[in-house]
Amino acid sequence: MNLPLSLACWDYDRVRPLMDGRVKPAGIDLTFLNFIVEETFFRMLRHREFDVAELSMSSYTVSLTRPDPPFIALPVFPSRFFRHSCIYVNADAGIAEPKDLIGKKIGVPEYQMTAPVWIRGILADHYGVPVEACTYFTGGEESPNRDEKIKLDLPASIRVERIAPDKTLAQMLKDGEIDALHTARKPSTFDGVRVKRLFPDFVPVERAYYEETGIFPPMHVIALKREVYEKNRWIAMNLFTAFQEAQAIVYADLAETAALKGMLPWFNAHVEEAVALMGPDYWPYGLEKNRAALETFLRYHHEQGLSQRRVTPEDMFAPETLERFVI
Repeated sequence: MNLPLSLACWDYDRVRPLMDGRVKPAGIDLTFLNFIVEETFFRMLRHREFDVAELSMSSYTVSLTRPDPPFIALPVFPSRFFRHSCIYVNADAGIAEPKDLIGKKIGVPEYQMTAPVWIRGILADHYGVPVEACTYFTGGEESPNRDEKIKLDLPASIRVERIAPDKTLAQMLKDGEIDALHTARKPSTFDGVRVKRLFPDFVPVERAYYEETGIFPPMHVIALKREVYEKNRWIAMNLFTAFQEAQAIVYADLAETAALKGMLPWFNAHVEEAVALMGPDYWPYGLEKNRAALETFLRYHHEQGLSQRRVTPEDMFAPETLERFVI
């Protein structure tokens, strides 16, 4: 008899074979719940509603440093994103280059959000903008009254303030009440004039970042409720294998040249460019292929006051997924 498990995740191409049943984890009857990431994160972090769920890598790491951590992750990264494109500025704030952010008011939907962790770290490492050099304002980007999903205990050197409960960051950026915004979603007030990107031509900047670091930043992990995992430790490897099988189907689809599998006109050219720059496994799963990215992220997380201790990549994942049997 198979074990029934719920999985909450957005319907990315790389997980869709699990959603539509083309891939079935051995010994598991999977109920796939397709929610946008904000809903999945909120419901899993606050109420533990699912057996398995896509989670913010940052919030997951916060949870690991607390007593009795409630989750254990698989080295599966359903979301990755270069984040230079996600720094928005008010045109009147006098921000022409990254160092102009020093001393400014920076909006972030949540200080613990993974995208701003990467942005703050990249700004500090590559552009000389210390994390402590700005004041961060948290709250809803498009709807009022968003709060941190896990309560934080930050050092005094990190200045974080809540915006008013009737305000939104998108509108505050347009009105000049904040100078910049670090976020995952493009704000509704972005028009390229009043609200602009810090890096308008961001693709060459992000390519250069990859060429320098070899990092394609992971944003999310797949996490299991620890109590479910501890009762059935075999599910970690079976799920990990299933996610790999689902991704392999998509890699094959993306390599098809007889017809366009996606709706972008130069879809095949984009695939060829990615392979030329990043190699054939340009969206890697597993620990070792992601070690440099994870070590960088975990350093940022600790430096930014989010981790009470320096987490290691091995701390993050079910040990069963870190080695394979050999015949």
